[in-house]
Amino acid sequence: MRGSLSVWLVKHALVHRSLGFDYQGIETLQIKPEDWHSIAVIFYVYGYNYLRSQCAYDVAPGGLLSSVYHLTRIEYGIDQAEEVCIKVFAPRNKPRIPSVFWVWKSADFQERESYDMLGISYDKHPRLKRILMPESWIGWPLRKDYIAPNFYEIQDAH
Repeated sequence: MRGSLSVWLVKHALVHRSLGFDYQGIETLQIKPEDWHSIAVIFYVYGYNYLRSQCAYDVAPGGLLSSVYHLTRIEYGIDQAEEVCIKVFAPRNKPRIPSVFWVWKSADFQERESYDMLGISYDKHPRLKRILMPESWIGWPLRKDYIAPNFYEIQDAH
């Protein structure tokens, strides 16, 4: 079953895949990485002016990585806000997704955290570097196939 936003995207020949609705009734759409930036701009112009959150997850060991965006359209007050969830999947061996920092500035630290923990590169992000782990850290700690190093940084603590 397609939601109203999916129907609107089809009407305007914008490529996507409907993933149905989540447990709160929020429509979820899949967008290809190469289409994400232009569709993000269209969403913003259409009124989705608030990026509520961005996160990422590892779909399966050895599988795809997913960057998830929760967008809100606040037009007539918070009581009548519309929400949509966007998922952009990228291959594990070279996960590249366009950054939406230039559309929603709140994507800044959230995309950096997804980069730091899962290794997803956000193209054209102005400061894409580690935010939680030291710059010297090797690997991506939230990937399901990540092997933790054999040491603890706290070993010399008093």
